[in-house]
Amino acid sequence: MGVSTTSPEEGIAVITVDFPPVNALPVQGWYDVAAAVRAAGSDPGMRCVVLTATGRGFNAGADIKEMQRTEGYTALVGTNRGCYEAFAAVYDCEVPVVAAVQGFCVGGGIGLVGNADAIVASDDATFGLPELDRGALGAATHLARLVPQHLMRTLYYTSRTVTADELHRHGSVWRVVPRERLHAAAMELAREIAAKDGLLIRLAKASINGIDPVDVRRSYRFEQGFTFEANLSGISDRYREAFVSSQESKPSQESKPSKSSKPSKSSEPHKSSEPSGPSKSSKSSKGGLR
Repeated sequence: MGVSTTSPEEGIAVITVDFPPVNALPVQGWYDVAAAVRAAGSDPGMRCVVLTATGRGFNAGADIKEMQRTEGYTALVGTNRGCYEAFAAVYDCEVPVVAAVQGFCVGGGIGLVGNADAIVASDDATFGLPELDRGALGAATHLARLVPQHLMRTLYYTSRTVTADELHRHGSVWRVVPRERLHAAAMELAREIAAKDGLLIRLAKASINGIDPVDVRRSYRFEQGFTFEANLSGISDRYREAFVSSQESKPSQESKPSKSSKPSKSSEPHKSSEPSGPSKSSKSSKGGLR
């Protein structure tokens, strides 16, 4: 359990996230992802990083149980900063990052894959931001890197998800494969990238980041300010409590990705996860920022 790094082939670092049952990350988990990505990118022997996860889904956001048992604003601010650090680490990684996505990728997961250089996904993967349904905001910066502007806005306002096939048609997912082929497909792409000259691939990454039309770090930080405002207003607390109550009143079940070619309403992976990140009012709620 946690974040681990291996190097199964020369020049390739595989970073695996494992936080059962649904990869809803605690505060330290976000910092651990950031540290692992930065360490791999700064290793002169590495030329590509593969970011992957175990279990049913790639990422379900922040761990709401941690938010509920933590007093004050420590976990709130920690998750806020931890997400920022993890997303920035992926974007700033000195070598290309390939995200290998299975199952659900929501909330914080969008921040990770939206900043990756390439995405390989299983055919059951779904992507979305259920933030508004949880009284939160954030990661529109990263969703906008996956879909066209008007689709991003529609998905954000409705909290709907899109499938890996849809993102493939939009050009943001490189390849869609059966789940059992996901690791092999991600490694295949990483191997092709890692075959390039180490210095040149690092220069290429730096140059491409340098011509990005949007400063993703500043843009995301701007969003976080509105998320905090929503929390202080008490709106987030009401939505969060309603979500927790609804999840605790029914049996835990695995998220069932939509097979439709149309965007589908986001389904929640598990009662202990919080796809949209922690949320908190100015008084006593347990939750957070995105």
